[in-house]
Amino acid sequence: MEREFTLDVEFVASPGFTILFGPSGAGKTTLLDCVAGLRAADGGTISVDGRVFLDANGKVNVPVSRRNIGYVLQDLALFPHLSVEQNAEYGLAHLPRRTRKERVEVLLHDFRISHLGKRRPSELSGGERQRVALARSLVSDPCVLLLDEPLTALDGATKSRIIDDLRRWNQVHRIPILYVTHSREEVIALGERVLVMEQGRIIAQGTPHEVLTAPAQETIARLAGFENVFDAQVWLVHEDRGTLTCRLAAQESGSFVLLETPLIRAASGSFVRVGIRAGDILLAISRPDGLSARNLIPGRVLSLERRDMIVFARVDCGIEMMVQLTLAAREALQLKEGQGVWLVIKTHSCHLMRR
Repeated sequence: MEREFTLDVEFVASPGFTILFGPSGAGKTTLLDCVAGLRAADGGTISVDGRVFLDANGKVNVPVSRRNIGYVLQDLALFPHLSVEQNAEYGLAHLPRRTRKERVEVLLHDFRISHLGKRRPSELSGGERQRVALARSLVSDPCVLLLDEPLTALDGATKSRIIDDLRRWNQVHRIPILYVTHSREEVIALGERVLVMEQGRIIAQGTPHEVLTAPAQETIARLAGFENVFDAQVWLVHEDRGTLTCRLAAQESGSFVLLETPLIRAASGSFVRVGIRAGDILLAISRPDGLSARNLIPGRVLSLERRDMIVFARVDCGIEMMVQLTLAAREALQLKEGQGVWLVIKTHSCHLMRR
């Protein structure tokens, strides 16, 4: 039995990339399905370039087959028994054979897979299969392209090349592309505009820089890569130097950590949330002197975890903070669990959010 879910969104997607970003269950795929006509909406309107696809009040609901929308699913759904050319040509049976052949040739060329035309999906790499899926979705010259996490399983270099080819194609055709992703890197690389979704609503929208650099809510901060998010109380207001002193309560000891942050409109005693990226914190094995950074906090290394070429250190300084450093930095400092360290945090690395 499906749970009840309310999708309550309103937005305009211009030609180019509009990124749908948010946690699992936010409604991103449901939104794509409604645009495609695969899910019936109880209310609202959907229109593309003045053509109404859905108007619940006016009882308009254009069938999927007549919406001319390209849709690439995460699993690609290529036909295993058909060649690359046959997969790309699928859905064009109503056109003359010569027209079908010309369209397929152009798309296979645009996505650099002309030499693979006779192969079947099982003979292709992941990136090649993705290119076939894109060619098949675009060969009908759609009015909108929907992409549901299409590059999730690919390595960074392959992603980058496919993104470049898709961007180049759309510079010519200029259609709206709704692109679902969980990847912050893809948002920054692709997005001309990003919509952040949570529980069926849009909670933020704008350019990637506007939304991710200064998130107004904790959900966005987590998605934007702020690994450390804490409750804090405004302790002192320093209007003359443009900062606040915030008090972060320790989890067990009853002590607290003082943190200097940028100035916002907040009264002494009020509560806020503080977000700090793990990569914005420096580690030292002795108390540093002569630094411009305002926050020098003693702590102890609880654990060190290597993730690819990055090391994440979990540090207890009354509260637990996650710190990101390179393999070379770990070796230079000879870090180990239980070691005493100092956290160095610049004032403007502390991002304040309303609770």
